[in-house]
Amino acid sequence: MRHFVLVLFAALAVGVMPAAASAQTVDQQLDPHYKIDLPSDPLAAMNAARDRVAAGKLEGAITGLQSYVANHPGEIGPERLLGDLYFRKTDLPQAEATYKHILTYAPNDKETHNRLGSVYATENRIDQAIDEFNHSLPGTDAVPDLVRLHMRRGDLNAYKHMLEVTAQEYPSSGEAQSEIGEVYETIGQPEVAERFFKRALDDDPGNLIATNNLGLAYMDEKRYSDAIKTFSGCLVHDAYNYGCKDNLAAVYLHESLWGQADVLLQQAHTLAPERPEALVNLGYLADARGDWKKAVVYYIMASTVYPYGADAYANLGVTYNEHGLYQLAQAALIKGLAVAPEDGRLHFILGETYSHQGNLALAADQYRAAALGSDIDEWTKRTAQQRVTALMSPRPTSTPQ
Repeated sequence: MRHFVLVLFAALAVGVMPAAASAQTVDQQLDPHYKIDLPSDPLAAMNAARDRVAAGKLEGAITGLQSYVANHPGEIGPERLLGDLYFRKTDLPQAEATYKHILTYAPNDKETHNRLGSVYATENRIDQAIDEFNHSLPGTDAVPDLVRLHMRRGDLNAYKHMLEVTAQEYPSSGEAQSEIGEVYETIGQPEVAERFFKRALDDDPGNLIATNNLGLAYMDEKRYSDAIKTFSGCLVHDAYNYGCKDNLAAVYLHESLWGQADVLLQQAHTLAPERPEALVNLGYLADARGDWKKAVVYYIMASTVYPYGADAYANLGVTYNEHGLYQLAQAALIKGLAVAPEDGRLHFILGETYSHQGNLALAADQYRAAALGSDIDEWTKRTAQQRVTALMSPRPTSTPQ
């Protein structure tokens, strides 16, 4: 049986940016005697960039947005997307500079603080990342990132306690209930998380972050019919919600409803071709339908548009292992561990890869690393521990007859 193949995307994705209420223009001086106004259409600029990304033309998307942003200062959506594309290109200094520039004229823009936090987290600037993610709340998907950062800093219990106290002091605050729920969901306690998400929705039935996360909690509890109802309800409120579309498709994949999943994943990918989650799930779908080579193409596309996510590398490793392509699996997994060195799934799959190749000492090292991971399920952790024990046990020697 395959493991680690579905992406359970917990973030509330930003929908399509609306066009500005009134057109803005910027004068471009062509000669000293006259000027020309360039019409402002941020939605068209962003969609053009996304179309180029979908066609595999990341550089062209960046160039187009650079020109648009230079001629239309103060438009958050296009400039933030430009920062996102720098980030996906792994040009972290340019991404950081772009997000910081937005904050000079929109200091309270939560989505930009969230993006800047991701840059700092990638560079292991933990304190700065935590500060930026905190500035992005409430209203963004920063809590899982904060949980992981506090794990790395060693003060997760203190962070969790702070949010628990806040939730107790403000029982009618949907934001406070949702945030502590996200903590429990991230640390693998969906039953507890469910209670807090329901409290958040009692306060505000239109809280799509809580709605999306409640659906994820149901998925973790294997309550798929409840998850379908929850994600479908999210899409009633926001038909263009990337996260809810992708997650509803993931439920359909769990239920082997390939056609329904396919429609939603194509829609999600069209909404945001620069995001990796729908691509990873399209890869899973292709594999489930028997086309593993097409699955590999999707996984590589996902790792290209977002090099920092572990899911695409994990799925590549599993797929290559299944088809005996161990060198390719090893290369994909090592690349994944370069960007996610603490990911227990990647260590486990790499352990499997080394084991298939007969590199038992290297396999044992990877199983040990997997067993220490806090981000893997109990089955994987237990299996990793068992394999370390088996590999380290003395092998019986045959007695000459």
